[in-house]
Amino acid sequence: MYGRAGPLKVKRRVVIFVCDGLGVGAAPDARAYGDDRANTLGHVLERVPTPLPNLESLGLLALLETPQPAAETGARGKAWELSAGKDTTTGHWEMMGLVVEQPFPVYPDGFPPEIVEPLEKFAGGRVLGNRPASGTEIIRELGQEHVATGRLILYTSGDSVYQIAAHESIWPPERLWEVCRFARSFLTGKHSIGRVIARPFTGPPGAFVRTANRRDFTVEPAGETWLDRLVAAGKNVFGVGKIVDIFSGRGITSSLHTGSDAEGVRVSIEALRSGDADLVFTNLVDFDSKYGHRNDPAGFAKNLAGLDALVPEALAALGPDDLFVLTADHGCETTDVSTDHTREHVPFLAAGPAFRRDVDLGVRRGFCDLAATAGEWLGVASPRGESALSEILA
Repeated sequence: MYGRAGPLKVKRRVVIFVCDGLGVGAAPDARAYGDDRANTLGHVLERVPTPLPNLESLGLLALLETPQPAAETGARGKAWELSAGKDTTTGHWEMMGLVVEQPFPVYPDGFPPEIVEPLEKFAGGRVLGNRPASGTEIIRELGQEHVATGRLILYTSGDSVYQIAAHESIWPPERLWEVCRFARSFLTGKHSIGRVIARPFTGPPGAFVRTANRRDFTVEPAGETWLDRLVAAGKNVFGVGKIVDIFSGRGITSSLHTGSDAEGVRVSIEALRSGDADLVFTNLVDFDSKYGHRNDPAGFAKNLAGLDALVPEALAALGPDDLFVLTADHGCETTDVSTDHTREHVPFLAAGPAFRRDVDLGVRRGFCDLAATAGEWLGVASPRGESALSEILA
């Protein structure tokens, strides 16, 4: 195996692509969440038929109810979530072996004064909004008033999020991040909200655009994760995209925020070629933030096609002892009236030179089977989950 620095010692590595929001059908308990009709991938492809030859070869389309050809280059299965919730934080924590028993708090009527007034005092003025809303819609509605007054826009959604939006000309990203860090410091106890999210935007009224300077300030994991164990074992963990934010920096030895899913994939490929990381852990957020939450099946399908085109290069960068996994953290149905996440099965696709090419892994009980499988491969056990390694080894 060779990288830019010359010959490298062969070692076992894992690369994980999390397609944020790529659900593949309602979970067994979806009705309790109002999501019994959810099928993000299936409904996107019904609305916008899109050739996905490389993802199909990995087995993605075989997970849909309609019979599909068997996988040619990878093992395929799907998993349903044990944790309470359907958000980014619980999904990622569970795939790393930490099941969340109690859901994070949500605020369908907006935030109470005790967690709004400290923000207003710190920021020096009353907030705008303070209600559940689509991020693009509330910026369109309140952005002009924000620019005129400097008042921050505060909003939430169906998830446990405390989102603060501001125009970069009024509140530069570094200042907005400081405000969000402060909010993170007082959101504790019964108000331990999953994520505080900075939502910078630019542009003139009527043409506001959110920027890549988003940052997520996540509550610290409530227990040990597989990432913690990897770092304790001396492994190098490279987080791509918002991974470092989701785990509040824990269990990550290096990271890089990215501006798009295409950039995230290319950064991951370069990390594989360099050979430094034992785990490359990548979140591809555009599926969720740009298309799922905006009920845009055409954009979602286009993003799938973009990922599909990059899959061969990613697989070609694998060494002889590398494990590639593609999964998701929840669904984000684009064809219903809601803009929230959906409680769905997620893909569990695995490939690599050392693994069998046509294996049905069935339905996995828990996202944590991912960490259990990858952990057995790297020799660092996950805190929880059932490994599928014996099923996929050639």
